[in-house]
Amino acid sequence: MSQYEPMRRLHLVADKPRQPPEPDFYMPAMPPLKLISKLEHWWRMYRRRRQFRQRFLPLLAHDDHVLEDIGHHRGDILWASRLPLDFDALRVLSECRELRKTDPRLLPGSISN
Repeated sequence: MSQYEPMRRLHLVADKPRQPPEPDFYMPAMPPLKLISKLEHWWRMYRRRRQFRQRFLPLLAHDDHVLEDIGHHRGDILWASRLPLDFDALRVLSECRELRKTDPRLLPGSISN
């Protein structure tokens, strides 16, 4: 495992819940597997949103020039913070950053889904 492995794992979170595996036999006391799968999905989405808040919202305290040096824009961070919980704000912000690299004329927060 390299030092970059935790960062690589951040981008592997799927937007849709995973299908639960089918058990070989079903015991009457087992909880519904689809329910557990949904709960795990929403827990992962909550953790991703929490990571976004911990990493990017403190950057708003800095000046716009500092944010530009880092490669982000204030409008993009504010826009990503207002996305619904169904969207992965970290992934959307990185896609926005890549799109801005290809076309620097884009205004902050002008990208929509």
